[in-house]
Amino acid sequence: MDAVGRIWRDGRRVERVAYVVGAVLFASGVVNAVVLLASGGTWLGPVSLRKAVTFGLSFGLTLASVAWATSPLVLRPRARAGLLGAFLVACVAEVVLVTMQAWRGVPSHFDFETGFDTVVSMSLAAGGGVIVVTALGFTAAAFRSPGRIAPSMLVAVRFGLLVLMVALATGAVMIARGVVEARGGSPELAYTTAGSLKPLHAVAMHAILVLPGLAWLLRFTALPERARLRVVWRAVAADAVLTAVIGIEAFAGIPPFDAPWFLLALSALASLVLVGTVVFSLIRGKSRAGYSTVSNP
Repeated sequence: MDAVGRIWRDGRRVERVAYVVGAVLFASGVVNAVVLLASGGTWLGPVSLRKAVTFGLSFGLTLASVAWATSPLVLRPRARAGLLGAFLVACVAEVVLVTMQAWRGVPSHFDFETGFDTVVSMSLAAGGGVIVVTALGFTAAAFRSPGRIAPSMLVAVRFGLLVLMVALATGAVMIARGVVEARGGSPELAYTTAGSLKPLHAVAMHAILVLPGLAWLLRFTALPERARLRVVWRAVAADAVLTAVIGIEAFAGIPPFDAPWFLLALSALASLVLVGTVVFSLIRGKSRAGYSTVSNP
């Protein structure tokens, strides 16, 4: 807990604000999940309260993760505040607008039935654009001026941001496809077409949390930095394979659980390696720490 507290104490003002806002967004997703479960409402369809749940949880985690993972990067104070501030505002706007439309019982995306709904849909698209631009700024900084950061963490942050860009690019494609179909008079087809890319968008969205999180946890083991770097690279490879397989399925229009056996096997293997790498590394690190404590009192 002290290590978590140190993240808060060492954080800049804009990062602390991002942590608090991220927690609020996450809490909104939890509240909407409770309401949805209690009401017995549907989890399917474009007007389901499920969208308020997923947007709140996902953007809450992503905002906090980006703020934390990018904190060691070398950026001018105004540049950092501008990038993270714009990212924060866009995340809040996405969650608020989607939640509002879900509670109104109307679609949040690809809805051009009324002037108000059109403004909401276009605002969501614009907010997505802001998120893409700001995330791109952080990604560029991670490769150009990473600062004093351990190699294992640097690899995790760089790859996490690259995969986040894949998720955001996928979201942009989803919006573009859906808008074309909706404007063409096929709103139902818009949700079907855009929805086929959801698995890739969801899987890629949180590499920025999982990989830097792994690198951070490895700091509390007895593993030397060279071993930590190997562990992180193993996790990066597994995540890359998983993302690639889900991407192939998404763009080919193949439902994840109806994919050919070799794709299912490959994604399952990548998932097992990713999870197993985290678990095994932490257990191994604790074992080495215990051994070191006994041998060197």
